[in-house]
Amino acid sequence: MAKFVTIGERIHCISPAIREAMNTKNPEPILKRAKEQLDAGATYLDVNIGPAENNGPELMQWAVKLIQENFDNVPLALDTANRSAIEAGIQVYNRSKGKPIVNSADAGDRIENIDLAAANDAIAIALCSREGVPGSVEERQGFCMELLERGLTLGMDSDDLWFDPLFLVIKGMQDKQKEVLETIRWFAEQGFKSTGGLSNVSNGMPKHIRPIMDSVMVSMAIQAGLTSAIVNPCDLRLMEAVKSADIINNETLYADSYLEI
Repeated sequence: MAKFVTIGERIHCISPAIREAMNTKNPEPILKRAKEQLDAGATYLDVNIGPAENNGPELMQWAVKLIQENFDNVPLALDTANRSAIEAGIQVYNRSKGKPIVNSADAGDRIENIDLAAANDAIAIALCSREGVPGSVEERQGFCMELLERGLTLGMDSDDLWFDPLFLVIKGMQDKQKEVLETIRWFAEQGFKSTGGLSNVSNGMPKHIRPIMDSVMVSMAIQAGLTSAIVNPCDLRLMEAVKSADIINNETLYADSYLEI
């Protein structure tokens, strides 16, 4: 394994404050969210500008330059349905701290995001789904191999494909959680990297329960072989679980102050 990679999810246009900041090109709320997540231990930051149909390329370039220039070229995941905006973001992206991540491709309408990542020497998050929720572990495996073949054919390194098992909301899909963990275990057996929106599992739960559920799920997923997750790094309980897992997996040298690092 390697040290667990956290992708901070909180620069997202679904947040009214972030949406307003993007609409008005106001840097302060975005820089504040970036600093909070990096101080909490995020490795990558996800930058989600939404559909951005009118000004996507310009907005993504502005956001990429703003964050990287203020935070020592922190690596970013570029997140939008607008492919032109992802390409524009990659054009101004500084790779000194890590390749850009294209978030995300799937085995359906977004499969061409694999092509985009391959053409730009980027990492692609490859969601093992075509439409809706896969019906089984085997179906996820089939989509995984389809996405892998596409990437390898285009010259990608398999390590630049981070497979997403599709984390599901527990409320209403409690019986599907073991399938997600079994898929992650299968990824690990194949030597594949993996990630995904782990915060999905606790959607709709009371605020005091979400950190408990997310921290347990990330621990179980890491035990199964998960190598990364898209999370709220400001969730102290979750980050304590991640940092402790790195200690137990011998990826970080233990010190009494390890939670503060």
